[in-house]
Amino acid sequence: MPEEEAALDARERIAAVLRESARLKEESARILPESVAAAADLMIEALRSGRKVVAFGNGGSAADAVHFTAELVGRYTADRPSLPAMALNENVSSLTAISNDYGYERVFARQVEGLVHPGDVVVAISTSGTSPNVLAGLEAARRAGARTVGLTGRDGGAMPALCDACVIVPSQSTARIQETHITVIHIWCELIEAGVFGGG
Repeated sequence: MPEEEAALDARERIAAVLRESARLKEESARILPESVAAAADLMIEALRSGRKVVAFGNGGSAADAVHFTAELVGRYTADRPSLPAMALNENVSSLTAISNDYGYERVFARQVEGLVHPGDVVVAISTSGTSPNVLAGLEAARRAGARTVGLTGRDGGAMPALCDACVIVPSQSTARIQETHITVIHIWCELIEAGVFGGG
C-alpha cells in the first residue's frame, strides 16, 4: 500500500505542477505580448541591418541563452541562412580567466566590451533580475551602444531600468519562470525567422 500511495502522490504532484505551469502561461498570454513583441522587433531590426544578437545568463538562464542563440545560428523551423548570434557563457576559458582576473561580476561585461558593437542586441536572462554579473553586462552593453533586452521574472529587479525592452514573467517560482522563458524564446525565434526572412 505505501508504494501505491507514493505513486498516487507522485501523479497528483505531477498534475499540480502542470496545472501551475499552464496557469502561468495563461496569465503571461494576457500581459506579455507587448513586451515580447517589442524585444523581437529590436532583434529583427538589428539582424536585418547585419548586426548580431548576444545573450547571457547564469545556470538555467545560461542554458537558455545557449538554446536561443543555437536556434538562430542553426534554425528554428525555417530552412534559411544562418543568423549571427552568440552566448557569452559558452567559452569556459573566457569565463574562468575573466572570473579569476577580474571577478565573477565582470564575466559578461568584459566580453561585451570586446565583442559587442553599436546596433547589436544584447539579451540578458535572469529569473530574479538581480544577478550582479548580468546587470554589469547590461551596463556594458549600453556603454557600447547596443540595444538591450531583458528576460526575467518576479518584479524584474534592476533589469527594466537597463533594458530597451524587458519581458517580466509574473511568478515568484524560479522553475515556473524558466518554463515560461523557454516559451518566450521559442516565440522570439518564430518572430525573428518571419521578420528577417518573411513568411509565417
